[in-house]
Amino acid sequence: MAAKDKSIFVCSECGYESAKWYGQCPGCNSWNTMAEEVKTVSFSKKTGTSSAKRLTAHKLTNITTDEEIRYKTGLNELDRVLGGGLVKGSLVLLSGDPGIGKSTILLQICQFIGKNLSILYVSGEESANQIKLRADRLGVYTDNLEVLCDSDMESICEYIKTERPSLVIIDSIQTVGIQGLSSSTGSVTQVRECTNLLMVTVKSLDIPAIIVGHVNKDGNIAGPKVLEHIVDAVLYFEGEKNMSYRILRAVKNRFGSTNEIGVFEMLDTGLADVENPSMMLISGRPKNTSGSCVACVMEGSRPILAEVQSLVATTNFGNPRRMTNGFDYNRLSMLLAVLEKRGGYFFGNTDTYVNVAGGLKIDEPASDLPISIALVSSLKDVPVDEDVIAFGEVGLGGEIRAVSNCEQRIKEAARLGFKKCIIPYHNFKNLTASAKNTKIEIVPARTIRAACDAAL
Repeated sequence: MAAKDKSIFVCSECGYESAKWYGQCPGCNSWNTMAEEVKTVSFSKKTGTSSAKRLTAHKLTNITTDEEIRYKTGLNELDRVLGGGLVKGSLVLLSGDPGIGKSTILLQICQFIGKNLSILYVSGEESANQIKLRADRLGVYTDNLEVLCDSDMESICEYIKTERPSLVIIDSIQTVGIQGLSSSTGSVTQVRECTNLLMVTVKSLDIPAIIVGHVNKDGNIAGPKVLEHIVDAVLYFEGEKNMSYRILRAVKNRFGSTNEIGVFEMLDTGLADVENPSMMLISGRPKNTSGSCVACVMEGSRPILAEVQSLVATTNFGNPRRMTNGFDYNRLSMLLAVLEKRGGYFFGNTDTYVNVAGGLKIDEPASDLPISIALVSSLKDVPVDEDVIAFGEVGLGGEIRAVSNCEQRIKEAARLGFKKCIIPYHNFKNLTASAKNTKIEIVPARTIRAACDAAL
């Protein structure tokens, strides 16, 4: 067998391989992401005997499925995002910005799971003393938690095969590597091969594993895109580091829904569940201030109330400024055009700012109507009543289109004490008698102009 080494260039964003260097990656169009790596190509001569193993296929009707085993984590919001708990034999990728709370939440679940199960915590970027200091601050004192500070993935997998823990945590996948590979730790090749080796190890032993992944400057998960295809679930932490609230979202989940979110509050003792995120997101609303409206969005099966704010100010420049935080910029531009053309509200000479309070990011079309009302409220400098809530999609013709889960949204608004709810007219026609009899005034609206007149 002869071996030959050759140099290739691999994109650190998408994993595109090329024999020559490009300033812009042909695969994902990212600039300055092609890194040189040495790849070993092996050539083997054909032999008369085949070394391929004999495979056996099974009929689908003859395959029996046992009920999946899930481990509770001790955090209800995390269990909700995972679909009911951590599935035995699953591989979960946890990602987020630096300092968002990834290592904190992993140590916290170790305290609960460690009551009955053994846990192996592998850290390639912290020493055992540093982990112990953080564990003392979080109140983690379980005897079933073992800490391994090493960066050799092959040795880590051999240790897992020997000790067979009930849960494996790798913090983080970018800090471990395989010595046989010539590329540096954290490169595309190292991340891909380390994840593959870990997956083969834990799947063969039916051990659940959680790996921490870094993010790049754009906020996406660092490493090749194949990393997200290998794992069973991808969880992503959202939120500002200087704010106390964190939102955990499932980007991919083979054992549950990807629409659920978990809301946490960062305290001195770690992350705490926020059982009522609606109350948290609308608390601290300013009184008698224009440009504020409450929206009701659906996150999975959970209706969440959030405050949307807008500020419209006259500009002294030729091109007005548009900025958003927690809302799609292109969607804002469309709403402003509809308000001008169909509603008769002029925004051409004003700077417009839109913000979703609490660090929540909303992309549901049902948030169109409350944001439009907040924009008109700021433009006219007329405050919206504190007990008014709205939801609905705004069409290009200025019409208010129907949205899903209308009754759940109304009941959540009534539970939190709102007195008036502005909804699409087509949703009002299909409401049941129980929804219409709730202690809240339901105002149907056909057009954006009618909705703004009802709110202001």
